[in-house]
Amino acid sequence: MTAPSIEELAVQMDEESAAAVVARLRRARGQLEGVIAMVESGRDCADIVTQLSAASKAVDRAAFTVVSCGLTACIQAEANGEEPPMARERLEKLFLSLA
Repeated sequence: MTAPSIEELAVQMDEESAAAVVARLRRARGQLEGVIAMVESGRDCADIVTQLSAASKAVDRAAFTVVSCGLTACIQAEANGEEPPMARERLEKLFLSLA
């Protein structure tokens, strides 16, 4: 038995979810640029950590949205009697990688 190709395992996000992910990642990028400027200018460690935490949360939320789209696609496929686009084990591994 051959392993499925990447195309066979692909799960596409809906436009609304993709837009939300991109917005969160852009926000995180801006926050990280701000953190770099703070470090370079010698700002207080507490301020830097606060901004790092905000950037981290933005990235985490983007990742959870991506995993949520995969889970939704699998549930919808199963409800329609179709083969899910991603194996349950792979989806679980992705979910657990966020912890």
